[in-house]
Amino acid sequence: MKSLYDSAVAEEVTERIGRLSPQSARQWGRMDVAQMLAHCALAMEMALGETANLPRHPLGRLFGRRALNRFVVQGKRLKQGEPTHPSVMVTEARDFAVERGRLERAIGRFVNGKPAACTRHPHFFFGPMSPQEWATFMYVHLDHHLRQFGV
Repeated sequence: MKSLYDSAVAEEVTERIGRLSPQSARQWGRMDVAQMLAHCALAMEMALGETANLPRHPLGRLFGRRALNRFVVQGKRLKQGEPTHPSVMVTEARDFAVERGRLERAIGRFVNGKPAACTRHPHFFFGPMSPQEWATFMYVHLDHHLRQFGV
């Protein structure tokens, strides 16, 4: 499975982000491209431990590990319409250039910091995750949203 700790994978993601423009049209969902970049930056900041730690979701306590296994071990993609935690939902207008830069810097901090930069706090749904699991799931999440905008 692809991981952001692999420099070629991180470069691929950064290149795909670079192909986005303010006119990039979504293929599904509600967010425009700037909102998606902000959403992805929030998720990366969560993986870095730079945002507030969220309490575990009750369903995550029951199914979180099995769901994480689908993405990290089995290599499944996120489906369209997967639920999103309200704290990382972005509904207000955002500036494309600002949010793209924010996401690229967050990815850079995560990639360059390696496991030491990764949060030790459990994911709100999946629960405790190793740095490698975070790196793999963050790739899965970014890939999902980049595919959402055709890159």
